[in-house]
Amino acid sequence: MAYLIGTDEAGYGPNLGPLVISATAWQVPDDLAADDLYDKLRHVVDRRPTPDESDRIAIADSKLLYRAGKGLSCLETGALAALGATSVAPGDWHALWQSLVPEDYGQPWEQACCDGFNCRLPIAADPARANQLALSLETGCREVGVRLLAIRSHPVFPESFNQLVEQHGTKGAALSHLTFRLIARVLTALGKAPVSVVCDKHGGRNCYAALLQDRFPESFVEVIRESRPSSVYRWGPEGRRVRIELRANGETCLPVALASMFSKYLRELSMRAFNQFWAGHLPDLRPTAGYPVDARRFKRDIAAVQRDLGIDDRVLWRTR
Repeated sequence: MAYLIGTDEAGYGPNLGPLVISATAWQVPDDLAADDLYDKLRHVVDRRPTPDESDRIAIADSKLLYRAGKGLSCLETGALAALGATSVAPGDWHALWQSLVPEDYGQPWEQACCDGFNCRLPIAADPARANQLALSLETGCREVGVRLLAIRSHPVFPESFNQLVEQHGTKGAALSHLTFRLIARVLTALGKAPVSVVCDKHGGRNCYAALLQDRFPESFVEVIRESRPSSVYRWGPEGRRVRIELRANGETCLPVALASMFSKYLRELSMRAFNQFWAGHLPDLRPTAGYPVDARRFKRDIAAVQRDLGIDDRVLWRTR
């Protein structure tokens, strides 16, 4: 058996709220490539939004499953069903984060503007359908010798994000360091078998060898290819060779698409906490998704309250 890991992020562009990076880890037959997983699981997985009566789980780029104003149901159903296939069934926001986020990354309710928030889950999905799809996914995977092992996320709130950008020089480099850190953590929980990692590319960067070598100094990182469509590297001993590909449009690969879904789901829940915090002080305040144009409007609207509460810009506003 071999392992597949897929990673993706949500919240790279906004000024408000967290950047969330997620990884999904799978155990698969030795000859199964990451790009073949959709076909292997076509009897239980659909790469498009599915109708409520479908017996297949939608696993796709989060941008296909969720848009502001269109509702959270499709994205949430897929996320909770996938978690259920790993025997995780969070009943609320705190339980969700505790199951996905390593303790030393910090919890969202410890962050400024999230303190005191919690909500029952699911918010929009039908829990019975999510449970049914979880069982279907687990059974379908078992039938073809595939197992979804784990889903892990790394949230980065504005103060930490700003510090990392200052440390690494650019937000793209910060994203790469954070992603490779999460991959390293996931790798430590896997057995001794070959690993294939697929990541969505980080900004416009094509060269990642130095960043990978810094994160994995125990092995020589070999460059296989560096190009605009994809950059490929490998390292490690023969029995535990790790191959990583960073590609444009990585969400066409199922493990990456599922990571995209969890990053978006966690960010959307974080923004609910954020907006609820400020609405508690300004009841008529229009909520924000945190993206640049509206984020500036929102920041103007809360300026007086922010000043009265003594919340510094460095913990609220992402500078890049």
